[in-house]
Amino acid sequence: MKGDKTLPRNPGITDEMIIEMYKSGMPFKEMVSQIGISDRAIRNVMYKHGVIMNREQSSGQPRKHQVNEDFFKIWSHEMAWVLGLFITDGSISKSHSNVSLTQKNQTLLRRVATYMNADYILAKSYKTRTAATLLINSKEIKNDLIMLGISPNKSLTVQFPNIPDEFLSSFIRGVVDGDGWVQKRGYVMNITTASYSFAEGLLTVFQAWHLRSEITEESTQAGNPVYRVWVKGKFDLPRLADIIYNDALEPYESYKESNLRVHSRIYNKGV
Repeated sequence: MKGDKTLPRNPGITDEMIIEMYKSGMPFKEMVSQIGISDRAIRNVMYKHGVIMNREQSSGQPRKHQVNEDFFKIWSHEMAWVLGLFITDGSISKSHSNVSLTQKNQTLLRRVATYMNADYILAKSYKTRTAATLLINSKEIKNDLIMLGISPNKSLTVQFPNIPDEFLSSFIRGVVDGDGWVQKRGYVMNITTASYSFAEGLLTVFQAWHLRSEITEESTQAGNPVYRVWVKGKFDLPRLADIIYNDALEPYESYKESNLRVHSRIYNKGV
């Protein structure tokens, strides 16, 4: 017991990270090597935060969660939309078979879980994280996402994926739902990315849809470049909404869609 208290964790490992590893299904043997403390100390973290322990997982066997492991193998509107969310708000573990999706809107996460036939497992909220995180433990899902261009530390390097034309509008809807900002007055919309290649891909799509669009560049406080892909104009935003939302499989109330459609009456009169 005394050794558990004095044994230091590996640098940067917090209680939150330990609990996320556990909830993602990582077996204790892997957690011990990654965290740097004993399995007893890991259990103490779980007890402290009221996390219910899983006997199978603590014995060293990975906890099995339900998920359709073929989900990203076949193109569909559901798959393209979920891919758009993952490419903006998703995360892939470097060394383990874990993928996660973080969103303030839990309705979107529940829809993702439904489409993927996945157990709805959320990471616990902490002071440092206000958004919910859907956790999926699947090597197959991880590998398929990597094949589609979503890799660990993707933010700077992610490419615009090769999306079949039939499913492009659903993919862009996922990107907008995930990371789009739409002005309440309905005149401008932008998507922010640290990858210039992805920004160029978005711009190409918007221009092909004959939308008034452009890329601007800014710098973060650390001096790193970020790119904003804009769609501008009271006629162009309703047109974008028609393209990406009219054929949505399950319409739902979205403030982003509502903001895009602020000037729909004017736009429809002009059509």
